[in-house]
Amino acid sequence: MDMLWNGWGDPAKAAPLPETVTGLLRDLLGVKPHSTPTPGLEDIRLPGGAADPAALEALAEAVGGDEHVRTDAESRVRHTRGKSTPDLLRIRAADFSDVPQAVVLPGGHDEVLAVLRVCAAHGLAVVPFGGGTSVVGGLAPQRGAFVALDLRRMSGLLDLDPVSRTAVLQPGLRAPEAEALLAERGYTLGHFPQSFEWATIGGFAAARSSGQASAGYGRFDEMVLGLTVATPEGTLRTGRAPRSAAGPDLRQLILGSEGAFGVITSVTVRIRPLPEARVYEGWRFASFEEGAAALRRLAQDGPRPTVLRLSDETETLIGLAQPDAIGAGLAEGGAGCLAITGYEGTAEDTAHRRERAAAVLTECGGTLAGTEPGERWAHGRYSAPYLRDALLDVGAFAETLETAAFWSRIPDLYTAVRTALTDALTQAGTPPLVMCHISHVYENGASLYFTVVSAQGEDPVAHWTPAKHAANEAVLAAGGTISHHHGVGTDHRDWYVREAGPLGIAALRAVKDRLDPEGLLNPGVLLPTD
Repeated sequence: MDMLWNGWGDPAKAAPLPETVTGLLRDLLGVKPHSTPTPGLEDIRLPGGAADPAALEALAEAVGGDEHVRTDAESRVRHTRGKSTPDLLRIRAADFSDVPQAVVLPGGHDEVLAVLRVCAAHGLAVVPFGGGTSVVGGLAPQRGAFVALDLRRMSGLLDLDPVSRTAVLQPGLRAPEAEALLAERGYTLGHFPQSFEWATIGGFAAARSSGQASAGYGRFDEMVLGLTVATPEGTLRTGRAPRSAAGPDLRQLILGSEGAFGVITSVTVRIRPLPEARVYEGWRFASFEEGAAALRRLAQDGPRPTVLRLSDETETLIGLAQPDAIGAGLAEGGAGCLAITGYEGTAEDTAHRRERAAAVLTECGGTLAGTEPGERWAHGRYSAPYLRDALLDVGAFAETLETAAFWSRIPDLYTAVRTALTDALTQAGTPPLVMCHISHVYENGASLYFTVVSAQGEDPVAHWTPAKHAANEAVLAAGGTISHHHGVGTDHRDWYVREAGPLGIAALRAVKDRLDPEGLLNPGVLLPTD
């Protein structure tokens, strides 16, 4: 099944906002309903034509037949951009200026290499496409004609080594299917980002993804032990041991490279036994500062829960800590900040860590709210993108951004980004509601994840762009990274260039020039094209 073409996920799971929430948006933010309906898929007329017949014929030969090269309007629309709010608003406004000329579906590593050779010969750029869940402009290359390289046919479990606890997965394998295949053999990856239902293994690696249980299982890049990559210059294989001192780790060139250096065709990952027990619970803190101090204590001194996150006062009040219960905090008169802790593992270890963590959280000023808030969070952990779509449907603007910094910089970073967003959107005439939570923790720092809701204004993309740029500037000025887990894409690229510095970018450009000398792969994503 494909994702909703002009929204997120499974159309059957989309639900309208309750009237109470719609009224709140109208009264609080001045949100007004749309006056222009979204066109239907059957009404779409795409600009330009498909790739030239000779290129299409060669591509079909490369991937085993015409059925694996699609040029129909629906296939091309479904591979246009990603799922950020600006992406969806442009799609809903019938802006298809970034549509691919064709969608190509290779069946294996050798076919990917063949496609790259054909595209080089015909001057076509190539955008690797997994689940299509990018929210940073990672699927909108800045070069004319291109094809979307859809990896869905490469979706198998190639090998599982129970002795070493490793598995080799193909890049087009969606996360739920990967978990199901591993669970049949008693294992899990433990990687559950908000995009879990639709994102793919290759996408996780290419974007350096981080899952909601990263406190216990680690980030996806920490799970990756080896990669096979198809490039226009041949095959790159990395990782032959769990650790090595044989030069720089070439995996790190590919992890986070967003398809700009090559197409990931297999991923060797670390796997863990399925947990015997899972327990999620909520804790209340008087302030975000107090809650953050408690999370830092657990991250640095332990015991570290598997899931550890904290919503600020505004997010707690609105109820975004539990996305399937939007507005619950207001209805209940909630105050303070809600933290979610989760424990997975053996029954004995889970109980032991939970008891020890409770003592620390209590000592830090926390009050146990029971398992109900934790279970509600677990039940609705993938529902926020559906909520975003429902907000767009009633005329609200809703978008997210994230960053990370060392613990000592978190307070200033939090204030700087909130202020930048509030000031920019207020000046645009659409004062926002800005919410935040700590989504991932480390011994030395944490990630901040911001959610912004406002009225759309007359031109919602133009209204958002200056605010996003102001937030990016605030992130760099406050010592944060431009992206913790969403990637660089085109949205963050110019700020990433400044973060990495001239010499760093020159080194990456040298890699790009060697692996992709014609600049075919995702041009303009990650690195400037000039």
